[in-house]
Amino acid sequence: MQQNLSFLDVIKQHIAAGNIVLPVLSSAAMRIQQELVKKEPDMRVVENLISQDQSLASQVLQIANSAFYHGLVEVMTIRAAIVRLGMQEVGRITLLAATKNQFRSKNKEHNSIMHKLWQHSVGCALGVQWLSKRCKFDELRGHAFFAGLFHDVGKLFVLMVIEQMKEKNAHIPITHALLMEAMTVLHTQQGYNLMKQWNLPEDYCVIARDHHSKDFDSKNILLLLVRLSNMACIRLGIGVEQDPSLVLSATEEAHQLNLSEIDLAELEVLLEDTAILAG
Repeated sequence: MQQNLSFLDVIKQHIAAGNIVLPVLSSAAMRIQQELVKKEPDMRVVENLISQDQSLASQVLQIANSAFYHGLVEVMTIRAAIVRLGMQEVGRITLLAATKNQFRSKNKEHNSIMHKLWQHSVGCALGVQWLSKRCKFDELRGHAFFAGLFHDVGKLFVLMVIEQMKEKNAHIPITHALLMEAMTVLHTQQGYNLMKQWNLPEDYCVIARDHHSKDFDSKNILLLLVRLSNMACIRLGIGVEQDPSLVLSATEEAHQLNLSEIDLAELEVLLEDTAILAG
């Protein structure tokens, strides 16, 4: 490690130098997301995009037939999955299937962390989706799942950068505590930068940047939904963090969204079930 530079500074320098391989956002998943946010999405477009990628189609069908969806009859085709679950739900499943492979590593410790990051991302996404429906923000429901799924992409990115650094210099002394600190401190800004490089809409980029910020736009409803779902996951220990002392009903987010303690208890019950889908 360079003299007089902190571990965080070394990571920032490594990123700034451009010596990294960026994670790739699935083009099929992105095109499906763009279709789903339209006022009148076309089922044939969604079906064709999924069916063109056999690996993706197989994963979508596997998730569609999982215990989470409680299907009584196995679905064998993408069209059958759309008919049973609806186009929006199949679109969300596709985002899950297309994204999951990013959360894997040959390093045993990193792989364990990535799995927890994946569980958190899925939990948050499903939580935001549920909240948008409960709060009757119908205009946001096409964006909610995507925003929740990628809000913490900066943590994945920072972990991937550290992994690439270790591949070039195996002698870099990186403790678990240092690794977790780097992800915590750097993930919001680096997540924002990564999503900008992916040319994603600014609304999603802002959520990656501001979902922990003390100074945030309380009128940004999508951001409020993600922040609250994120805190609910942390309260329950879904991910790499756990803080059972968090009182969701006392948060500004819950107040702004006019959610009762019963609403929040139902959210937690939903989130506890997400492990089935994120396993």
